[in-house]
Amino acid sequence: MTTDELKAIINDVTSRRMEGQTLEIKAVHDGNPKRLYDTLSSFSNQDEGGVILFGIDEKKGFQKVGVYDPADLQNKIVEQCNEMVPKIRPLITVCEEDGMFFLSAEIPAVDIVDRPCHYGGKGRLKGSYIRVGQSDEPMSEYEVFSYEAYRKKYRDDIRPIEGAQETSLDKDALQRYILRLRSNKPNLAKLDYQQILGLMSMIVDGRPTMSAVLLFCPYPQAYFPQLTINAISIPGVRIGDIGAHNERFTDNKRIEGTLEDMLTNALVFIKNNMKVRTIVDANTGIRTDTTDYPMVAIREVILNALIHRDYSIHAEGMPIQLIMYENRMEVKNPGGLYGRITLDQLGKIQPDTRNPVLATSMELLSLTENRYSGIPTIYRVMREAGNPDPVFESSRGLFTVTLYKRTGFEQADVENLSESEIMILAFCKTPKTRKELAEYFGFKSVAYFTKNYVFPLVAKNLLVMSDPQHPKSSLQTFRTHDSYR
Repeated sequence: MTTDELKAIINDVTSRRMEGQTLEIKAVHDGNPKRLYDTLSSFSNQDEGGVILFGIDEKKGFQKVGVYDPADLQNKIVEQCNEMVPKIRPLITVCEEDGMFFLSAEIPAVDIVDRPCHYGGKGRLKGSYIRVGQSDEPMSEYEVFSYEAYRKKYRDDIRPIEGAQETSLDKDALQRYILRLRSNKPNLAKLDYQQILGLMSMIVDGRPTMSAVLLFCPYPQAYFPQLTINAISIPGVRIGDIGAHNERFTDNKRIEGTLEDMLTNALVFIKNNMKVRTIVDANTGIRTDTTDYPMVAIREVILNALIHRDYSIHAEGMPIQLIMYENRMEVKNPGGLYGRITLDQLGKIQPDTRNPVLATSMELLSLTENRYSGIPTIYRVMREAGNPDPVFESSRGLFTVTLYKRTGFEQADVENLSESEIMILAFCKTPKTRKELAEYFGFKSVAYFTKNYVFPLVAKNLLVMSDPQHPKSSLQTFRTHDSYR
């Protein structure tokens, strides 16, 4: 960065008084920087990299204190970067202000095949860190393994399952699978039954693979009790909310069986727990029933979770979670984004596939359509139905898809509202305090969230204050305007 950019960051930090996902503050005005290893590791292990800013003292209210010796500090930073595996090459910038020196070290992301970047003195398991908000957290053994699995191209969908036999599989289902293969692939049609099972990785080393068990075993949970979908319906907008009769769940189901069984039963669960509205066209009198979420989008989300989740030994004890709230539904599956793809690339480029045999087999069995079309389909049908765009999150070995219901004001000028504005208005159908709003949307700074997200909606007359004469009142609440409820 340039010195002007460094000065701008300094002024921003001292004004906002907070660190961030890509920014770490260090004082070092009185000596050698200590324990940079954790931050060097966490920044290197995220796609955005990060910046370490030296010369601001967080303990003194983010006061400018300067650094003790910019030349020596640079040497110390480089020394610690050289102790990382792989070595880190920081980009260092120095500026002077009010007689004090400030220094920034831009830490680049390491290539995914070299992650996790870690402190060599502790080793990969104990020296690897990940950035979570403003802090550096030790990577779990599972997170470390996830990088190794990609680097070494582990294929968990074709690992032989201990204790399973070919007789454990449904013979009729296997026969239908073989018939489809032979009808679509002339070269395979020349081979016998056992050869095809081997070539298609359904049988390896004489035992059924994970794909074969998940697709053709009448009860896969005999081998993997937790490879299920745990589905619950919550009478509120967060875990812990209770209903009118103190119930924690309005529905609670453990969904088991083959992948096809789980897909079918998950869709049934969702249908039973979402509302259907009837709309009559004023001009034609035609009646149309609409659900909270388009079923096509829901099906794609569940399919993606079943096909692309992590089936490694580290995750086989983790079920898929399906949670239905009053305003949204969430599907969480073990295994973050796989390979080099990032969240903003979803649906735009062809990704690496964690379970290629499983994905191909599901396509052959007509349980899914052409691969790589799922995400664009979810976006399209959600928009056509008037729902907000889906939200995708990948963090700490978990991939989450959130679908939001249509709000009561979708007939208003929704095109001029951002996704975050729609979500806030949906949440404020009942009055909410500043703190409730900030906590619900994951912001630690209540003042920042209120200033940048809440008051702009008040200015548009979309949110109404309970005490407009005293906007800074600690008792202030915000609710959606009646016209948009």
